[in-house]
Amino acid sequence: MSQSFDVISAQLKKRHRRSARLKWISMSALGLAGLFLVLFFADMLSKGLPAFQQAYVQVELEYNEDATRMGRAAMDPEVARLVSRTFERLIPGMIRNDPDLLGTSETRWVLANSQVDQYLKGHANKLRDNEREAVDELVEAGRMELRFNTTFFSRGDSKMAESAGILSAAVGTVLTLLVTLAISFPIGVMTAVYLEEFAPDNRLTQLIEININNLAAIPSILFGLLGLAIFINFFGVPRSSPLVGGMTLALMTLPVIIIATRTALRSVPDSIRHAAFGVGCSRWQVVRDHVLPLAMPGIMTGSIIGLAQAMGETAPLIIVGMVAFIPDVSASFTQAATVLPAQIFTWAGEPERAFVEKTAGGILVLLSILIFLNASAVILRKKFERRW
Repeated sequence: MSQSFDVISAQLKKRHRRSARLKWISMSALGLAGLFLVLFFADMLSKGLPAFQQAYVQVELEYNEDATRMGRAAMDPEVARLVSRTFERLIPGMIRNDPDLLGTSETRWVLANSQVDQYLKGHANKLRDNEREAVDELVEAGRMELRFNTTFFSRGDSKMAESAGILSAAVGTVLTLLVTLAISFPIGVMTAVYLEEFAPDNRLTQLIEININNLAAIPSILFGLLGLAIFINFFGVPRSSPLVGGMTLALMTLPVIIIATRTALRSVPDSIRHAAFGVGCSRWQVVRDHVLPLAMPGIMTGSIIGLAQAMGETAPLIIVGMVAFIPDVSASFTQAATVLPAQIFTWAGEPERAFVEKTAGGILVLLSILIFLNASAVILRKKFERRW
């Protein structure tokens, strides 16, 4: 009897040791994941926050005849080499648009070039010694400072880092997601309703369900190849447009919405269906008036998560050409446009040091939007969730 008790005690101690090891391994994995997440956000913040500041310099502008041909002629040569070429190129056009400027002068704050910006932020730069001295003198005189970078949010892409912004990419993202939502949501919901509420359980519907689950797991770049082959090459949809980008992302988002909608429909108790049938409702009336309204919070949550996933995709959009250089805001669904992930990808490939912080700043903006969308999905689920 004592031997069996000793054997059982030894087995229990062995189980407890295994449970303790599993507990510590799980906690270590969770801590390691949290550490990676903290390091990621710390790195993005340290590199991205400087993108929200930009160097500005105060210059004296004299609108003379030479300035009508070369904008630099309107400024002091010592200061002109510190000013962004983006502003220099605007001066001749300013004089042509307003001839009364000719012969006048004014003082204004303008963008400094990216090398000056990097110097003021303490980063590596290519300024010569005399240029650094000139910058230091301007800072001491109060004629050069770092300000909030409104350019980053009010302009499109540019080859010059100091004037590059995310406006055109943000507008392209919104237009693309509108097309994605307009296609994927109604088709996905109606498909899920048919499969869950009306379709017979046979081999055909089982095959469709298997394919939907498989589509949700295949690499996103394959959807880009499908969009290129069907929408662009076969149907002739304009390349690089929000229309073709949204249609491609809709293909990728459809399985997610279908699966989420079917899960939400299954969560509605059968007693509600039976009660509706008991008062004489048809099957369509049961689904339309009772099942769908109760399942809508889950449907909306799944749709928001699907759109958030689509918003972060880059590979399929690169295939359909939405990685082009787009300095101007797209005005329609058929004009060439780019999206935030593709814009970040483009900046990441630029050799200039100033684009590093632009890349990190764009990532911070994209992460903020994705966190907002996922938080909205959680809030909607908590607010409208019903427990049966």
